[in-house]
This record gives sequence, C-alpha cells and structure tokens, in this order.
Amino acid sequence: MTIINYIKRNKKKSIIILILTIAYYFCLPKHLFKDPTATIITSSNNELLGAQIAKDGQWRFPKNDSIPKKFKTCIIQFEDEYFYKHPGFNPISIFKALRDNIKSKSVKRGGSTLTQQVIRLSRKGKSRTYFEKLKEIVLATRLELRESKDKILAYYSSHAPFGGNVVGLDAASWRYFKRNANDLSWGETATLAVLPNAPSLIYPGKNQKYLLKKRNRLLKKLLENTIIDTLTYQLSIAENLPQKPYPLPRIAPHLLQKIAKTHHGEHIQTTINIKLQERANHIVQNHYNQLSQNKIYNIAVLVLDVKTRQVLTYIGNSPTDKAHQKDVDIIDKPRSTGSILKPFLYTAMLDSGDLLPKTLVTDVPTQFGSYNPENYNKTYDGAVPASRALSRSLNVPAVRMLQQYGLDRFHHYLKNLKLKDLKYNANHYGLSLILGGAESNLWDLSKSYAALSSTLNHYSETSSEYFSNEFCEPIFLASEKVDFGKKINDKTLFNAASIYLTYESLKEVNRPESNENWEFFDNSKQISWKTGTSFGFRDAWAIGSTKNYVVGVWVGNADGEGRPGLVGVQAAAPILFNIFDLLPSSTWFPIPYDNMQKVDICKQSGHRASQNCNEVEEKLIQVSGLKTKPCPYHILIHLDKNETFQVNSSCEDLDNITHKSWFILPPLMAHYYKTKNPFYKPLPKFREDCLGERTVSIDFIYPKENNTIFLPKDFDKKTNPLILKIAHSKPESTVFWYIDETFVANTKNIHELAIIPQHGKHTITVIDEFGNENQQKITISK
Repeated sequence: MTIINYIKRNKKKSIIILILTIAYYFCLPKHLFKDPTATIITSSNNELLGAQIAKDGQWRFPKNDSIPKKFKTCIIQFEDEYFYKHPGFNPISIFKALRDNIKSKSVKRGGSTLTQQVIRLSRKGKSRTYFEKLKEIVLATRLELRESKDKILAYYSSHAPFGGNVVGLDAASWRYFKRNANDLSWGETATLAVLPNAPSLIYPGKNQKYLLKKRNRLLKKLLENTIIDTLTYQLSIAENLPQKPYPLPRIAPHLLQKIAKTHHGEHIQTTINIKLQERANHIVQNHYNQLSQNKIYNIAVLVLDVKTRQVLTYIGNSPTDKAHQKDVDIIDKPRSTGSILKPFLYTAMLDSGDLLPKTLVTDVPTQFGSYNPENYNKTYDGAVPASRALSRSLNVPAVRMLQQYGLDRFHHYLKNLKLKDLKYNANHYGLSLILGGAESNLWDLSKSYAALSSTLNHYSETSSEYFSNEFCEPIFLASEKVDFGKKINDKTLFNAASIYLTYESLKEVNRPESNENWEFFDNSKQISWKTGTSFGFRDAWAIGSTKNYVVGVWVGNADGEGRPGLVGVQAAAPILFNIFDLLPSSTWFPIPYDNMQKVDICKQSGHRASQNCNEVEEKLIQVSGLKTKPCPYHILIHLDKNETFQVNSSCEDLDNITHKSWFILPPLMAHYYKTKNPFYKPLPKFREDCLGERTVSIDFIYPKENNTIFLPKDFDKKTNPLILKIAHSKPESTVFWYIDETFVANTKNIHELAIIPQHGKHTITVIDEFGNENQQKITISK
C-alpha cells in the first residue's frame, strides 16, 4: 500500500521512473551482433575440415559458447580481474582511468570492463567520448542482468578483433597457430589474450618486441598468482611469436562448398572421418600426379558407411588447377555410366527368375538394327556363364541379356533406384543403356550399391526381413540420422539371394596388377566391385562394397575430354583398392539361406539339370530361380558300339546302339565356343547307311542382317573383297551360295566366300545339299 500511496502522491515522478525502467529494459538489442560469419565444417569428432570466409571478408567464426579454460583465465587476468564481481562496470578502474587521462591530458587508459568492451564491439564505429562511455556503462549493466558472466565472455571471445581480418578466438587460433583454441599452450593463449587490446601488433614483423613484452608480462602475472608453475612459465616465455597468418585447413573443400549452399554462416559438424579423409586426400594426390602426366586431371572419391549410410570421405575433385576445373564438385555431376549398371541388370534377372548364376549366355557378334555392340577386346566366347560375363564385363552378353529381360522393365528398376540423372524414357536410351548410353553420378551410384549391401545385412540381422526405406539418401550432417523405415516381409526392390549371388560374381572381377593374387593371401579383403569405362575413354569408374563400406571412384576430365588409358580397371580401380586398404577389414556377407534353395545344376550349361545332364553339382540358387527352364544343351543321342557315328534303328540293331548324353550348342555359338574350349566335341556324323534324323542348322557369322558395308580400297585403288562366313552344324556338307538369286560358288568344310558386290542392296542366300536354307540382306555403300 505504501508504494501505491507513493505513486498516487508522486504521479509525475512515477511515470518518469516507469518510462526510464521500460527504456532501460529495452535499451539493449535482442541480438547484439548481426555480423556475417564464416561457414565452418568440422569432422565427426569436431576437428576443423575447412571454412568459407564471411560475406564481409572477415574470418569470423560462428559464436562459440564454449571458452577454453586457459583463455578464460588469461583474458580475465589481463583485461578485467574483477570480472566475476562487478555489475558490468568497475568504479575504481573508471576513477583511475579518469585520473590518469586528466593528468596526461590525453586518453591513456580506458578503464573498461570486459562487459563494456562487448558493448563497444557491438556498437561499431562509435567515437570514444565520455558520453559514449556513459552509454556503454548503462548497456553493460543491462547486459549483466540479461546474460550470465560466461555468456558475456563467449560474446567477447567470438567478436574481439585479433588483427587484420581475423575476428574471434576460434579464427585467431587457426590463423596464427593452426590449431583448435582448446589445444593451445599457455604461451600461445597468452599471446591471443593480449591481442584484442592492440590487434595491429600481430602483423608479421611489426611491433614484435612490444607484443612479446605484453605477452610475457601476462605470463609473469599468471606465475605470481600461482596459476602456472615456474617450469611452465619458463617454457612459455621461450615460445616464438607467430610471424604470419596460416591458411585454414582445406581437408574437404567440395563438401564445404556443398554445405555452404544451405547452411551459410553456420558451424556444421559432419560425419566425415578426418583421418580417413586426410589419408584418402593423400592417395588422390599421388594418383593425380601420375594421371596428370597423361592429361587426366580430375578424380572424385566417396566413402559410405553401409550400416549408418554416413559419408566418411568426400573428395569432390583432385588437387588440380583452375584451368582444369579444380573447384567443380564432380561427385554429383552426371557422367556416362559405362558398364557400371551391369550388376543391376544381373541382379534384376536373378530376382525375376530369368537367370541362374552359371547359366550360359550367348556371346557372338550381334547386331540390333543399326546398333552393333562389341566386347572390349573384340573377341567372343560363343557361350559364357552369366556370372563370368558380369565379372569380365562382356558387352555383347549384357546387351543380349537386356533385350531378353526387357528395356522398359530394366529402366523401371533403375528409376526405383532414384538415379536422378536418368531423365528420359527407355526408348531414348535404347539397348545402349547398359553400356553407358545413360548418365548418372558418383553419389547416386554409390548409394545404390550401399543399399544393396545394407539389404543383405538387414536380411541376416532380422528374421529374414527387409526395410521399407532401404534405398535412401546417404547423410553427411552429424545431426541427421537415416530412417530405414519399418520392417516388411517383401523385398523393397531386389531379393537378398539375388544380391548375394551378384556380389559373389563381382568378388571375382579381375583386380589391378598389384592386387591380382589377393585370394591366396588375404581372405579379409573380399570386395564386391565393378568398373566402368565410357565410350571414347571419357569416364573411368570403380565402385566396390564390403559388408561395412562402399567406396566409389570416378576418374576423367571435367570437360569430357577422352584420353587413352582412361579405363576403369587402370585409372579408377587402383585408387579404389588403395582406399579399401585404409578401411577396417570386413567379414563377407552372410548367406541368405531363407531366400535360397539347393538344386542340381548342370555343370556345363549352368541350367537346372535335366535328365540328360551327365555332370551335375548341387548349388544354392535364389528361390525365384526355380522357375528357370532345365538345360536345353544336353541331348540324348544314339551311337554305334564304337561311339564313332550316330545311328538309329534304320541302320543298326537296337542291341548294338549306345545311348549317350551330349553337350551341343547352336552352330554360331559353337563356332566361337570351340575356339576358347578345345575339349568341346561337335556331334558325331550319322553313319551313311542311316536314314532320317539329319537335323541341320545354318547361321551367318558375317555379315549380319541389314548390315551397311563399305568396301575399302588398297594403295593401288583395288577394291577389297567382302568375306562372307557361315556356321553349319554339319560343316562337311556342301553349301551353295547365291547373290540376288544368282549362283556364285559352293563351299565344303570351311564355309567362307570372298565377293566384290556392286553398290546397293543385296540378298545373300545359302542352301546346303539337304535343302536347308538361310538368307541375309545387306547394303553396300559407296
């Protein structure tokens, strides 16, 4: 009641007091500092990876509320011994400052507390007058009421000037000592503590004696106050002063560039393993030095943790120069895929039950309209196990498998992998999709391999279950965590067995020379990996996975220039294995038994064994593979007692006929297969006295249907002939050749014919002595 009575009796005074109280309450801005700050990224254990300077050109790190104990002690001892006792200003210090300044008739001493200095720093450009000093005192007391003492110290350490364009303790620590502020010695900390008092002292070669004197005086005070001992004091004063600012770390510059787009001016802790990143940088540097001699200038590397999907290493480019786009982050840039998509097709075909791992697939010269795929070494096996076709990265089997599986169907699977650079429909890419006709990037491809590995891990760790969000984005911010979704019984994209069998095949990919004999001495280095080389030798890929890690490597030129030797296994694979050597060893993926079944497999064909297969082995296959057809290449034939000729009941008694299973391929496949498989036996001939059962097939080896052919001329301007070739299931037969219904010649045993046809369209017809016929249409161009 006394207060109310006082207000009633003194209304004017009360109003004035109220206004002053409100003014005092709101006199301090909500945000003291609005200066732009540098973008800072740190590793998973909070070590500095790099920084991007603030927009105003200052090295000003984001505010840090954590102040090193040494710096806190030094700055209080040097600037404001009674910091924890005064209300924002120190009357005794102000009195002494006034006395000294009046005596000297100039400003010799300020008498400001640390709180007042924080206010002055926040009110940039204000003249140092007694009236401004009074304002600082008022604002300082208000700040003391609003913030804790430690918070005020944090403001000071984050915004104090340390010379040049260096602002704040964290930036100063890195610029002058190349270390985190928490790791500084007493001598180094004392140097930084005296700098804001006269920040111009730090310039190289300027006033070093004066700076040394101030630092040592502070160290002497620490000794006298028993904060440090004599030995520490002696060691500290012996330390040299910094002579120049150091550049800040550039351990992951392209990740910094990426993060700065969305978190500019922030301090971001990443998932990067700094030790791994630094050692990977060193590996890339070494390989860049070698590759640049062949004018190959750019390298990108990504390392993912399969279980957490965290980015452990991010190298967006090699340490090249501006002329070769050193600042371009290639990890997320679209590049031709080469053969790197082949494992996804193989997995999809296993998953759908269209294939078994060892099933023989066709490898012969092939043409689809105007598209004529070739193997890298331009040779053909005739027939090759699917798993070996993948591990050897054979192009022709891959294209034929894609045609068999379905272009639209495979394109749909790739879209489900969320490859963002796959922007067009399936027909736009055509069958070249599997050989590099599409573009993707290292980020999307690496995350896809990581998703396959994670699917296998989760399947074995749960009760044979999958996760609904397995194919998710990797993360590089420590504050994030991947959500794999909920457990489900059905596969998200591919079943576990198909992935496992694909990885078993990729484990057998031929390694670079230095790693060729790995399986004989290091079982812990089992890696499922694949290379890719784009058309024109413009992109070299290598992506590999263990149970715990995925490493992705791209090598090439950012401007797309192709170079000889820019091949996946030569340029990218050595980097991949050097990186894997840095990673902890992993056990191999567990076998997903619940998604597999033991089945008798024909040893020669890789198909499910039919009753005619004479060599059978029991193998684990994916459950979906049970619907594949039995072996079509083993047939039961009837031979005479000496097993020299085929016979039948028309020429031999039934008691004298031997029944035998025989492995036989179609003639074109057999033509190439027997060159690589010397023990392949063609079917025995029928004995001449036998009737019927003379099944014959003819295939063109060259040319292919609707080929357009140019006949070159030699040095004497003579036109070179066109060599026609066919494969006949009974090569001893006589074959008659016709060009446009005109008989040309006949052949026996070796069915090749040289002709020089006129320009234009022609029909080539071959007819054997039994009346079997085949035709091929070609065009001879000028």
